[in-house]
Amino acid sequence: MHTSIRISLPLALVASTFAVGSPSAGAASAASAASAAGIETIAPGVAYRTFTFDTPRGDARIHEVAVGMRAGGPRVGLLYPGTVAARDTVSRMTGRQGAVAGINGDFFHMDESQHAGVPVTGAPSGPAVDGGNPLKGPVPLAQRYGPRPPQGEGPEHVFGVDTGGTARLDRLTVRGTIGTPNGPLDVSGLNQYALPVGSVGVFTSQWGTPSRARAVCGSDSSRAAACAADVAEVTVRDGKVQGVAAEPGDGAIPTGTTVLLGRDAGAHALRGLAPGTPVDVAYDLASASGARYAFALGAYPLIRGGSPVAGLEPGGPAPRSAVCIRSNGHGLKLLATDGRGGKSPGLTLPELAAALKPLGCTDAAYLDGGGSVTLAARGSDKGRIAVRNTLDGGKERPVANGIAVFG
Repeated sequence: MHTSIRISLPLALVASTFAVGSPSAGAASAASAASAAGIETIAPGVAYRTFTFDTPRGDARIHEVAVGMRAGGPRVGLLYPGTVAARDTVSRMTGRQGAVAGINGDFFHMDESQHAGVPVTGAPSGPAVDGGNPLKGPVPLAQRYGPRPPQGEGPEHVFGVDTGGTARLDRLTVRGTIGTPNGPLDVSGLNQYALPVGSVGVFTSQWGTPSRARAVCGSDSSRAAACAADVAEVTVRDGKVQGVAAEPGDGAIPTGTTVLLGRDAGAHALRGLAPGTPVDVAYDLASASGARYAFALGAYPLIRGGSPVAGLEPGGPAPRSAVCIRSNGHGLKLLATDGRGGKSPGLTLPELAAALKPLGCTDAAYLDGGGSVTLAARGSDKGRIAVRNTLDGGKERPVANGIAVFG
């Protein structure tokens, strides 16, 4: 299959300039050339452009926001509705959070046809960190939505920016302990719509209002597996058990209150905690690299070390969104293709990786596809946030999270 990126030299030069964010006479010259070529400066160090990628089905149109992350320059963070189990549109979240651009993020829980009466939560599948704080953990691989990752890749994969300001691909896993008079219990989940079989998960005020019933449904090998018959939920406040219930609850969890939800063997362990029992709950998201993250969200690896990941599931051509890391982790490109409602044919995952490789991506990750794909950015009036790509179906879909660019 022949593929090629159609991009003029001035466009490539300016994209590189914005990625590293270091002004110079050459950069000024490139910026001047780019103005005529269609590069739009959204904010200092943040630029928008479009280009096409040649496929056997025709030209796929790709929208790009390039970000140069240097000290005192633009930064990126988590775009999300304020709680884990909620959804909103990219354009609304971008405007509300004061960002200059935003793109949709992780796959999320959007269908519950397998379990009658169990509500859809809208929560993302992968881990998430916001403002340096762990927000949620990864669901079991079989319970994740989206294409199956290549062999050896798992649901713990994230794109994030560490506390030193460097963008990375990594893995984040829930690690924690519940200290009780009967001995410690492992924490295996955090604010997630599916818990591993036999485990205990933690839910906090950041979860939101939806029922936690979905967290005990499915299994580690099948999203459609039955809900657990043995369930227990314990409410903890001020270091003591406040109550024990035989089923998951719903509604907002007050700040300072922690809910422990167990299924199967985890439920049996929790039932030994009577009201008034002292407990100490500690948890975190541990990274495979040892890095601490200021922000992270779930994402599938597409490129590592400058080469596409082997074994990408092709799937059919569809709208896609992705993030590209360059300039030793200090430059980013956020990319979204046009939806099927336009003239663009969309891309398979191998094609998406091929489109990213010439952009200088040392690492890159797939975010989501289909109707969720949205790239929004501030317009030339320096105020209004506008959707830049052609949306699949012509309407913005509320999503669980995304990447925000702050100018």
